[in-house]
Amino acid sequence: MHKLEIEVGQDLFKKNKEEADQNLTLLRQHNVRAFDIMGSIGSGKTSIIEKVVPLLKHKGLQVGAIAGDVVGEDDYVRMKALDIPVINLNTGTECHLDAHLVRHAIERLPLDELDILFIENVGNMVCPTDFELGTDARIVVVSVTEGDDVVNKHPMIFRVSNMGVINKIDLAEAVGASVPRMVNDMSQIAPYVKQILMSVKTGQGIREFADELLKC
Repeated sequence: MHKLEIEVGQDLFKKNKEEADQNLTLLRQHNVRAFDIMGSIGSGKTSIIEKVVPLLKHKGLQVGAIAGDVVGEDDYVRMKALDIPVINLNTGTECHLDAHLVRHAIERLPLDELDILFIENVGNMVCPTDFELGTDARIVVVSVTEGDDVVNKHPMIFRVSNMGVINKIDLAEAVGASVPRMVNDMSQIAPYVKQILMSVKTGQGIREFADELLKC
């Protein structure tokens, strides 16, 4: 059972940050590069992982994953099919992963055999923002199907991220979404964030995404 003990009066975010720093130290001791993948349900987080893992394997890299969801194991099953070590994390009622929960998952992974670790956060554009997990980079994925105002409506998640993926751009015309507006909104909100335009269906942006991971 997930149990995090915090003394009365202790800052929850401060405690999480301390544990996140410990997670990052542990991962770096094992030379594992980790990525927190955030975004709404249906934005394409799992699909991107499915597409990029074979590319990373082709480069000779060993990949692992943590699948975060409120309940169920749908994403876990999809990642397991990639023939990589995967841990399923169900939060129960929480709309985000936290560093303490992730630490328990990390301890169950063969860290000495991994180069890359994907941590797919719970599908939400708000809750994960304040809870670092202990990764080298945080990546937010949005889809044009969420509306071209999705970036402007959720500024904080972009401000804490290192990379922003605008996914399903092949559907932009069909859903009446303006990709340039999304690009501009992200540039205004977080100009330092690396932007990638992507279509998992056509493959656009997948190789660029894989290359950017190795620069983080």
